[in-house]
Amino acid sequence: MDHTRVHDVVVVGGGPSGSACAYWLAEAGWDVVLVEKKHFPREKTCGDGLTPRSVRQLNDMGLGGALAGAHRYDGLRACAYGLSLELPWPEHPSFPSVGYVITRHDLDQIVAERAAKAGATVWEGAEAIGPILDPATAGPVGGVGAKAEVLPSCAGARVLDRDAGRNHEVRARYTVVADGANSRFGRALGTSRDRDYPMGMALRGYFRSPRHDEPLIESHLDIRNAAGDVVPGYGWVFPLGDGRVNAGVGILSVEGRWKGANTTQLMDAFIHWAPPSWELSPSTLCGPPTGGKLPMGLSVRPRIGPNVLAIGDAAGSINPFNGEGIAYGYETGRLAAACVARALSGEGVHALVDYESQLQAAYGLYFRIAREFVRLISRPDLMRICVRSGMHSRSVMAWLLRLMANLVRPDELGPAEAAYRVLTAIGRMTPG
Repeated sequence: MDHTRVHDVVVVGGGPSGSACAYWLAEAGWDVVLVEKKHFPREKTCGDGLTPRSVRQLNDMGLGGALAGAHRYDGLRACAYGLSLELPWPEHPSFPSVGYVITRHDLDQIVAERAAKAGATVWEGAEAIGPILDPATAGPVGGVGAKAEVLPSCAGARVLDRDAGRNHEVRARYTVVADGANSRFGRALGTSRDRDYPMGMALRGYFRSPRHDEPLIESHLDIRNAAGDVVPGYGWVFPLGDGRVNAGVGILSVEGRWKGANTTQLMDAFIHWAPPSWELSPSTLCGPPTGGKLPMGLSVRPRIGPNVLAIGDAAGSINPFNGEGIAYGYETGRLAAACVARALSGEGVHALVDYESQLQAAYGLYFRIAREFVRLISRPDLMRICVRSGMHSRSVMAWLLRLMANLVRPDELGPAEAAYRVLTAIGRMTPG
């Protein structure tokens, strides 16, 4: 790799958002370097479930065939208070009615290799330890209000070659921040999470199970803490089709409530309480559970600067309704690639400002409704009423699945679409 070269783009992080962004930029003919601190394949804490939104993006990258070896599932089994409902994926004109379960260990390598095949330079074992700040071009970003926060100008990344133990500078005209939920690189540039927004906390493990090839994923909406109290979150069992299942718990914290929840205790309680037929137990556990925090609802900002963008988990783009991050990583990576390509083609900073506008158009109101939903269910009594009521109506749970998976149809007015239109109308009339 020529370390004296000034590249068109450097992408920091090889997860879903970073690899997708690198792929779309390279496919368009731009000189892009993707730096990833570990070597593929590598473990990554995740539920490993791909919804129809993720499958659509992978298909668009030409990776539909790569999913042939993954475990396909056709919908969701929702469980709570002794009841269960089997719900197929809703039909949508823009998305397939199918999902897959595949480990991030395998998936991230597949997408990074696709980016490399398209022409991106994928540098593994390269940790971006900090930005190269460019004070010469710092200043206001045209099209953004004078009081709005923006990221500083960035001339690339300082990179530690972990194999050789040497530091390098990777210089580029544009920098894309895609280093995940903790985003050390983003924080070094000045990003921060709005603590008024919901934060998810999750823990998962792999278990050997006789039900490893089930055609549905399973979600338990009434997980309990050690005292037996229902908490705002859910437990999941996602079959992998290879003898294992991915099982875990996620909990939502908002306005300080449930901030101190112990996910290890929740996981232990869920494993003990889950249906015995899954055979989840310490003896079937394949390794220590791992967890992390999930910044949600576009909670991280600023997301743009004169020549820099933040995407995926580094931008807090996880869906508060269901904790899904992979699809939004792929989508924001693709959106960022299009905007950076426009900037490189002569539009400059105006294209990056448009990235923020397009984020708001695509997700702003939807995520706002999701955040209010999270505030509602963070109150145990209200959550109990909502879940109990919903589980007695298949139609209600079906439209909730459509809404929470962000699969509301634009071409018809069913119950989910009607409810969502009412919610968006209320959202537009109320202050942010």
